[in-house]
Amino acid sequence: MTWLARLDLDYTLEAERSVARYLHQGPLRILQSLYPEGDAVCHNVLVHPPSGLVGGDTLDMHVTVGEGAHGLVTTPGATRFYRSEAGLATQQVHARVESGARLEWLPLEAIAYNQCDALNRAVFDLAPEAEMMTWDITALGLPAADMPFAQGTFRQHLEIPGVWLERGTINATDTQLMNSPLGLAGQRCMATLVFAAGSTITQERSDRALRCARELLEASGLRLTAGATSPHSQVIVLRVLAPVTEPAMQLLRQVWAAWRHEMWGLAGTVPRLWSM
Repeated sequence: MTWLARLDLDYTLEAERSVARYLHQGPLRILQSLYPEGDAVCHNVLVHPPSGLVGGDTLDMHVTVGEGAHGLVTTPGATRFYRSEAGLATQQVHARVESGARLEWLPLEAIAYNQCDALNRAVFDLAPEAEMMTWDITALGLPAADMPFAQGTFRQHLEIPGVWLERGTINATDTQLMNSPLGLAGQRCMATLVFAAGSTITQERSDRALRCARELLEASGLRLTAGATSPHSQVIVLRVLAPVTEPAMQLLRQVWAAWRHEMWGLAGTVPRLWSM
């Protein structure tokens, strides 16, 4: 049996309060809205009860953030792409962030199990004066459980139309990609944190974001396999390679909190779920 699930999530600003409403088809849910930092920012948890995808499954998410609203979305656990026997398993999100709005799309990691056939796709449309942060964390196999990613294909797609496009295909049998110093160098976790805007980020703001990220990188045990850059005037990117997920996630959370403070004047208020 394959799962075909769709979620439409809409944030609007009503009387200075960011309010989330959603519709769903199939096994996707948004849990109760939480306001740990006041009415301006609405925190939500996205739940997929089956907890994993196999060949033929599709999770299709559509998000809109209305003018002036601020939504933060995370997940209670990893997205698991299991062995596929019936074609491609797809997880995709398409978000539209309107002028003056903010979105934080912060799912926990995606795990590529051995013999998976997977696509993880994210597209973010940003209106002028809109801003967002998102991350993408991919774990290839389960090294600690002696379950390597030895066969299978994992595809990634991250796009801000007209501004930024990254696409990649990881084939487990491509030993040069998996193990070469010019590829993943034997690392099995890849992580990317993106701050993006619908308009040019001023040089002063960009420099501040890069400076605080690099200070945290220098203090990290991953400093030799991580870096922060601004490859476009509307995008700032942190990239990390790690042997397993946990140190990469820790670093991303630190930089996310620092960017929240530097770019938005907000505390790094950790979603309650992350502390459980």
